[in-house]
Amino acid sequence: MKKGFLAGLTSAQFMRRHWQKQPLFARDALAQYAHAVSREDLYTLAGRDDVEARIVMKRRGRWQIEHGPFDRSKLATLPRRDWTLLVQGVDQKVRQAARLLDEFSFIPYARLDDVMVSYAAPGGGVGPHFDSYDVFLLQGCGTRRWQVSRQRDLALVPDAPVKILERFEPQHEWRVQAGDLLYLPPQYAHDGVALDECITYSVGFRAPAAQALAQHFLEFLQDGLDLDGLYADPDLQPTRTPGRLPTRMIDHATAVLERVRWTRRDVAHFMGAHLTEPKNNVVFEAPSSPQSPQAFARGVRRHGVRLAPPTRMLTSGRDVYINGERHRSPPGAAAVYAALADTRAVQPPVAASAEVVALLYEWYRAGYIEI
Repeated sequence: MKKGFLAGLTSAQFMRRHWQKQPLFARDALAQYAHAVSREDLYTLAGRDDVEARIVMKRRGRWQIEHGPFDRSKLATLPRRDWTLLVQGVDQKVRQAARLLDEFSFIPYARLDDVMVSYAAPGGGVGPHFDSYDVFLLQGCGTRRWQVSRQRDLALVPDAPVKILERFEPQHEWRVQAGDLLYLPPQYAHDGVALDECITYSVGFRAPAAQALAQHFLEFLQDGLDLDGLYADPDLQPTRTPGRLPTRMIDHATAVLERVRWTRRDVAHFMGAHLTEPKNNVVFEAPSSPQSPQAFARGVRRHGVRLAPPTRMLTSGRDVYINGERHRSPPGAAAVYAALADTRAVQPPVAASAEVVALLYEWYRAGYIEI
């Protein structure tokens, strides 16, 4: 693979040597994205009720956190130092931030979370902490000092409103500027402090927790359950211990639950729907004056289509998952959907059947894709 922004490493070398193993620092790696988002952009996004935003600051030695949306008057009254504004899901609102994700397409989109962008006043940061997921930290404008540690002691400050390490012992330090990139595996302690006004892009990758995965899967299973039968005990005898749970009822329930079965295909359907399910605050903007099906079909074949920034799409064979929905592609059409999922766009000319175009039209009307 061609060497790129990973400090001269190919993506294969990076995955083998660093992914979930050790940090990587790359100087001037992705400078073309350093100014993709401005402070004014973040201020505007932080005022929207469909965007998750928060402010973290340290006052008199104590950490504080406030959740948005924030109006301009609130942001104007913040002190000159020691605070950070964090905005989640910027890739869904700013197309250049969405393009940043294309640089990491060597990692499955199923692992991707979002692009969080922070603006920090001088001295601002969120304190020494660790993440349970992989993260790439791209420096935008300004300068930040990153300190990193592989320490085993991950005890947190008790009763703090944010997760702050109680005892942080830095082992490595970098002074980063616009375009510099730092990768950190899960569980790596780190602390970033703004040396002047700065913006930082955080590209996070999800790692589903086992407990949450099981809970969501059981919820998924219940939609397809169809168990007949009813508990009966026609030969029930009088009892002197009415408060005792009958063994017979336990046996019956055990037999019923043992009839609940699932296959690897069921798990695949669950994962595809679960991993593409939009977050609660995501809003899809359907076209206000949609084209007719005929005009849309001509546009698709001549100009191609692309996924809308908030859309999540995955494929598995002929199964297509988009924003929590599952579809089955017609024979011979899987390549079109795979191309759309892999590159988030299908370039013209598009050789698609009428059945494929009809489904694309449904997605277009829902705001999932764009001409």
